[in-house]
Amino acid sequence: MSAGKTQVVILGAGVIGLTVAHVLSKDERYKIKIVARDMPEDMDSQAFASPWAGANWSPMGQYNERTYRWEKTTFDKFWDLIPSGLSIPSPSRVFYDAGTDLNALWYKTLVRDFRVLDKDELPEGMQAGVGFQTVSVWPQAYLPWLKAELEARGVEFVRKRVVSLAAAAALAGPGGVLVNATGLGARSLIGLEDQDVYPIRGQTIVIDNPNVREFMCTDITTADDGNATYIIPRPAPDGKWTTILGGKYQKDNWDTSFSAADAQGILDRCAALAPAVKAPETRVLGHNVGLRPARRGGPRVEAERLALPMKCAWLSEEPLGEKGTVLVVHAYGFGPAGYQMSWGAAEEVGALVNSHVNPNQA
Repeated sequence: MSAGKTQVVILGAGVIGLTVAHVLSKDERYKIKIVARDMPEDMDSQAFASPWAGANWSPMGQYNERTYRWEKTTFDKFWDLIPSGLSIPSPSRVFYDAGTDLNALWYKTLVRDFRVLDKDELPEGMQAGVGFQTVSVWPQAYLPWLKAELEARGVEFVRKRVVSLAAAAALAGPGGVLVNATGLGARSLIGLEDQDVYPIRGQTIVIDNPNVREFMCTDITTADDGNATYIIPRPAPDGKWTTILGGKYQKDNWDTSFSAADAQGILDRCAALAPAVKAPETRVLGHNVGLRPARRGGPRVEAERLALPMKCAWLSEEPLGEKGTVLVVHAYGFGPAGYQMSWGAAEEVGALVNSHVNPNQA
């Protein structure tokens, strides 16, 4: 390790882990290593959620002061990336039941150009809605960009399967920092085994149709029937946009297989919002199935100190490493909002690391 630098190990290379690394790597006091089984280039892996995400800002849930701060920070960051081509502004319409107080929606001041829709702007069957400008990124370009940025800053990437919190802590070592950005893996990481972590199954369709270029969705606050209807246009480096049609929102469902019945339901529901979805010129490019890494009680972003070496009760190996303490900062459980909370959550992780490692300089 470079003299005077604190070793930081980030366990997990999804959008949260990468963004945390981006925030921390601006500080020369840290030597950063990302350790993960799945890397940003593993775009076909269903073992982590980031390649399959809609990856835009969508209105989800109710107002929460902490997560609002995360989302506002992230929205502004994505907006600032528009000139680079990594992000696009997207006109949007979101539909609600009659009687919803549209002027009191919690995200009114977060997005750009918020307005209440006129009746002639509502698709057939929709009763009320709002319009605004949102932002969208494309994981197949955005994740490699993050990795390239990190490699240019000297961040090391190590492909390794880590099965226990003890082994992960040993990688950081005494005086080091472990950032636990394991997503669904937080449920199975031995020594952590967070039983509040659960999957939300998603299924989407990727299409190419130049006439489907508007973000649209119905209220997905609850999605109690397992359906979430949304249309998300996304940028591509060659200038040829694609559009995601969604979707499914099935809690505690671990199934990563394609369902033809789900695909038909998605097409039908999205075509009800935008009839061009079923136009002859629509080309279906692919079908995605992924598991959103959610957590009952909400995302876990907090710090704790653990003594080293740690003994794992479920493994016979001897405790690893030297004596001392390691700072563990947890950052997982973001569910469907990993991208849209990523920069704000990463800044909070950075503040936690700084306040514990460099309390007089944070």
